[in-house]
Amino acid sequence: MISYWLAKPYLFGSLVIDVRKLRLLSALQRLGTIAAVADELHISAPGVSMQLAALEKEVGIRLTQRRGRGVMLTAAGVTLAAHGHDILDRLSLAELELEALRSGTVGRYTLAAFPSAARTFVADACRQLFGDAGSALDLRITTLEPDDALDALTSGKADLGVIHSYSNVPRDLPVGIDSRPLGSEPVWLAAPIGGRVETLGGQVDLTDFATSPWIAPAADVTCFTMMERACGLAGFRPRIVAESMDFAVQLELVAAGVGVALVPALTVAHLPAGVELLKLTSPVARSIHLAARAPDFADPGIQNLVNLIAVAASARLPIRPLLA
Repeated sequence: MISYWLAKPYLFGSLVIDVRKLRLLSALQRLGTIAAVADELHISAPGVSMQLAALEKEVGIRLTQRRGRGVMLTAAGVTLAAHGHDILDRLSLAELELEALRSGTVGRYTLAAFPSAARTFVADACRQLFGDAGSALDLRITTLEPDDALDALTSGKADLGVIHSYSNVPRDLPVGIDSRPLGSEPVWLAAPIGGRVETLGGQVDLTDFATSPWIAPAADVTCFTMMERACGLAGFRPRIVAESMDFAVQLELVAAGVGVALVPALTVAHLPAGVELLKLTSPVARSIHLAARAPDFADPGIQNLVNLIAVAASARLPIRPLLA
C-alpha cells in the first residue's frame, strides 16, 4: 500500500532517510532474518544487506551486528526500526486517505442552496449520500439565496452552490465561478379558485390581474424582479399588499383572499384549499444550476456531489437541463 511513498525520503530530525531502507530495517526486526526480509519484499538477500549498510552510513551509527550466521539489531537499530513501524503505518494511512480523496469518498465540503432546492432535491441527495456506507463525505449545508451563495463561493465560505435564474432575469456569474445546469421548472400564478378570467387553453394572461392585489417576495431578491418584470411585460405595475420570502406563507395568504402570487413549482410543498395554480400565456421558467469555483469542478468529492444532486434534481424538475 505504500509503493508511492517508498520512493520518497523521510525527514527524521536533521537526517533525510530513504523510506525504502527504513522499511527493510523494520521488516528485519519483525521477521528476524535477512532471508525472510528478501523473500517477503521480493528482492535478493545481498540487496537487503547492501541497503541496510547504506542506511547505517546515512545515519552514522551501527544498526545491525553479526550473531553467528545471522544478524541482529543493535540498540540504535531497534530504536530506529520502532520509529519506522510508526512512520510506515502513517504513510500507509496517508495513501489510503489520498486514494479516498481521489475517488471522492472523503472530504469536507459546504453546500449553499436556496430554500426550496434544499427542501427537495438537495434533501433527496443527502438521503442517498448519508445512506451510502462507502462514503465518508463531511457535508455542511446552509440555505442562502443565489446572490449570497455566489458571494460565499467567491469568498471560500462555500464549495458548491445551488442557484437559480429566471427566463426574464438572467444571472451573471462572478469571475472565477462556473456552473452546471440541473434543469428548469415553470412559474405559476397562484390565485383563489373561481376568481380567474378564462382564456384559451386553460392559461391566463397576467393582464387580467392588473387590478388584483399582489403578494410578493422581498424586494432585494431575484424572485421579486421576476414578478415585477412579468407584470411589466403584461403592461402594469403590481399593487403589492403583502411580502414574504416564504412561498408557503404566500400560498396561505392567497387562500385567505389577500391577493395573487407568482410561485415556482418547487416552492409548492402543499397547496392550500381554495388555491389553484395557473399556467401563463407568456410562460416564465426558473432555471437551476450548480455553481462552484471553476477549478473545483475537477475535485473528485465535488464531482460525486454534483452527480448525486443532478440525479436527485432530475426526479424533481419537470424540464430537463437547459444548455446555459
